[in-house]
Amino acid sequence: MKRALPLAVGVGLLIGLGVHRLVPSVPLSAGTAAIYVGAAYVWFAFDVSLLAHSRRFDDRIDGLGYGVGLFGVSVTPLFFAHTAGNDAATVGFAVAFFGAVGFLSLSEQARRRNDRVE
Repeated sequence: MKRALPLAVGVGLLIGLGVHRLVPSVPLSAGTAAIYVGAAYVWFAFDVSLLAHSRRFDDRIDGLGYGVGLFGVSVTPLFFAHTAGNDAATVGFAVAFFGAVGFLSLSEQARRRNDRVE
């Protein structure tokens, strides 16, 4: 689990930089990066699959990873609404939306897995 957070940050930064090249908006790319940091953290830390059934986040680092992803899911649509009107924003929204679905699905599976273990 100690490697999960740095790996997740790397994934989030790559996705955020890609979105920033499409839509040059720092809040938008940062929000998208936060979504993917959260999704990647849950995936790396808990070894869950998007296609499997699913952990309560008792550890402080786990809660932080979840919180960052949830923050990204919460604020990124507001940034897209602010920059909407061009084709790049549409592609950026699609990338963020798929990340949000992945993050929410993975985190719920991780929570359920922990509930079954306890």
